[in-house]
Amino acid sequence: MTHTLMILPGDGIGPEIVAEAEKVLAWLGEHAGLEVTSDHGLIGGQAYDVHGVPLSDGDLDKCRAADAILMGSVGGPKWDDVDYNLRPEAGLLRLRKELDLFANLRPAIVFDALVDASTLKPEIVKGLDILIVRELTSGVYFGEPRGIEDLGTNEDGGVERRGFNTQTYTTSEIRRIGKVAFELARKRGNKVHSCEKANVMESGKLWREETTKLHADEFSDVILEHMYADNCAMQLCRNPRQFDVIVTDNLFGDILSDEAAMLTGSLGMLPSASLGGADVAGLYEPVHGSAPDIAGQNKANPLATILSLAMLLRYSFDRGDLADLIEMSVQDVLNAGIRTVDIAGSDGCAVSTSAMGDALIDALLKRNAQSA
Repeated sequence: MTHTLMILPGDGIGPEIVAEAEKVLAWLGEHAGLEVTSDHGLIGGQAYDVHGVPLSDGDLDKCRAADAILMGSVGGPKWDDVDYNLRPEAGLLRLRKELDLFANLRPAIVFDALVDASTLKPEIVKGLDILIVRELTSGVYFGEPRGIEDLGTNEDGGVERRGFNTQTYTTSEIRRIGKVAFELARKRGNKVHSCEKANVMESGKLWREETTKLHADEFSDVILEHMYADNCAMQLCRNPRQFDVIVTDNLFGDILSDEAAMLTGSLGMLPSASLGGADVAGLYEPVHGSAPDIAGQNKANPLATILSLAMLLRYSFDRGDLADLIEMSVQDVLNAGIRTVDIAGSDGCAVSTSAMGDALIDALLKRNAQSA
């Protein structure tokens, strides 16, 4: 079976890290029989510079037609003064919304070889394996009305303005993201923490009520605990290993997943998947940003992007065997002490982006030879 893949390298370090993932993809084609037809497009600032929009209709149509999408990163100071609806991030938001990619999966895993890279004590984070399931297409980022309005003259003689956004969720939106979380928990530790602010927000109250109903109706075999989002933030630093799957809304998921990511020692190690319906292409991307300060310097860590490719193989191409192979090879590289600058530590010797990609190819070759 030939799969179709749309590749969106994006801005900053995006082209460098995606290039290393493409090396892995080529190796899988040569040594594992993976048949993939790929196309490339523009997103973010690169798309704005060429098309005047952060995602063109043509590239959006190509994404719709693909089996999966692999993306690098978007954004950078070059586009700070661009109108809000045309900024690089708007292209990513449009892609998520147009394809209805409502479920964002963000694993936070502490590899044994990197346990000392975390800012928390090793005994707190060793063995950490959390999956955050973030609702991605509703909530305060998409709710209406939104905007900034003038309210007249204030008491200091200046212009008084008001910025406003609307947090909104429906029963259907809550239940469908809840189902994803419960189903994934059944394949892991069988425990879900649902996080919101039901004590002060009506949308949080509805979230808790609907999640509770869904649990009783379809997933009573899974352990469900409710937690306020601010307490979850504290508990992630205090006792992160109590968590298996965390399901939460768009805003809190954005914040909590970044916090969980830093427990692992580096954003450069963490992949993500954004999934929708069965017939919709999944979007796979590293959780880190475009890192414009090191763009073009061959310093960025490509492992998050390569691990995103592993998630793509698992969830969109149904090749869990190849996903396992990549993930085990990443472990091999780390166990061998190979590090990019973000995980090297103060006394470590850092390799380049391309050298890390080459090291992973070597690890794949060794594992392939051992299984032959």
